[in-house]
Amino acid sequence: MPRVVSIFFPDLPTDRIRRVDPAIPVEEAIAVISKSGSKRCVSAADAAARKVGLHVDIPAAKAQALFQGLRMIDADPAADAAALERITMWALSQYSPIVAVDPPDGIVMDTEGADHLQGGEERMLTSIANRFRAKGLTTRVAIADTWGAAHACARAINRETVIVPSGETIRAVERLPISLLRLPEKIVSDLRTLGFRSIGELSATPRAPLALRFGPEVGRRLDQMFGSVFEPIDPIRSPELVEVSRAFAEPIGAPETINKYVGRLVVQLVAELQRRGLGVRRTDLIVEKVDGTRQAIRAGTAKPVRDVAWLTKLFRDRTEKIEPGFGIEKLTLVAVMSEPLEEKQKTSSLVDDEDADITPLIDVFGNRGQRVFRVAPVASDVPERSVQRIAAVGEEVTAGWVHHWRRPVRLLARPDQIEAIALLPDHPPASISWRGKRHRVKRADGPERVFGEWWMRDSELEAVRDYFVVENESGERYWIFRSGDGIDPETGSHKWFMHGIFG
Repeated sequence: MPRVVSIFFPDLPTDRIRRVDPAIPVEEAIAVISKSGSKRCVSAADAAARKVGLHVDIPAAKAQALFQGLRMIDADPAADAAALERITMWALSQYSPIVAVDPPDGIVMDTEGADHLQGGEERMLTSIANRFRAKGLTTRVAIADTWGAAHACARAINRETVIVPSGETIRAVERLPISLLRLPEKIVSDLRTLGFRSIGELSATPRAPLALRFGPEVGRRLDQMFGSVFEPIDPIRSPELVEVSRAFAEPIGAPETINKYVGRLVVQLVAELQRRGLGVRRTDLIVEKVDGTRQAIRAGTAKPVRDVAWLTKLFRDRTEKIEPGFGIEKLTLVAVMSEPLEEKQKTSSLVDDEDADITPLIDVFGNRGQRVFRVAPVASDVPERSVQRIAAVGEEVTAGWVHHWRRPVRLLARPDQIEAIALLPDHPPASISWRGKRHRVKRADGPERVFGEWWMRDSELEAVRDYFVVENESGERYWIFRSGDGIDPETGSHKWFMHGIFG
């Protein structure tokens, strides 16, 4: 069953201001001021401002009196809304085919179709929060069975990530305030006047009196939160996106029929891409069903393409996941990520050249949810920093490593501490013990001294490592190092570590 992710940006106005003006010092507090008639109040405050006691709705004059160095900036709701829309468009291209704005301070997405997000919900939410944090945006991310539950938990629970287990929506939201039901402020105020405080209290009340006084909105929001009524997520769209669709007078459902119309949509999409001089990198198939639900399938390619046969194959390999239910009434194909693509002549002879392009294989693995990448050298003497992951398809990397000493075929993800018997400061170990096994050293070469990168970290100003290549009695060779120069304790702990294995 698809799950819903709500991403809440509690500091959206102040985060946007800092992104617009990176020159603002990190330690400087920011408060956003809104005007309501002659009143000027704080509508948003960053973490530094909140530390000195500022909060939303405090008068601007009082806020300035509390903190003399406060930077006060007038609110700009239009700029905040535009920033939220840009964030949503970015999330659409990165995470899921069904992503929508959840105004005024969040976005919502259906996890179905986000096949590249692997490793469970906890890892997925952590990855989302980390990527937004890297962009300078404070987030709280929640996942639940419904949009309403995810929305409420992301805003009520003061944690970066929140997971509501499937089937436990009622237990998760029953104590939350009624203000999180996404009801108009007037209805919330009137409900509080009547004594309602929590969602659980409201849901336990007979619906008829509520509907008589407030209309159907209260019951509708409760039903949406608890999953009794389906709440569709209308994916965000933009004029820049290339999109083609086909509506059906009579619903379809047979796999052969679905594949036939998907193939026709691919032809239309490629024709429009060709007209614009574009190639597609990521394409979404949105399936709209008779009962109002949506299902989405995403296909990605390692480089821009306009190959009708290949795009059709990528989707036909995955249309078996479509559950038509009572029937499909509309199919939409959207190029959510496209890039300029020029026409190229593939061959100039009557005999085709041998095709060594592995891009199709990369596409197949990528669409199965597997991460495909290459490694490239980085100018760093510290071994674990000397490689980086780059796109599987891209420009060839001409740079290489410059080392006078051989490097092992396999480098451990992080150095593994070992026990070693060695004479300090420059002698290799006579024996080492690694993972419960003792190895007598028969041959050794070294030391190769690697200095810390003091320009990156102050703690590495005097740090050094002494690397040795050691061979045991069985002919197995290992790459080990001692932290420190063997004399001065400020250069390292003088502990020994395993870092690599030679083939």
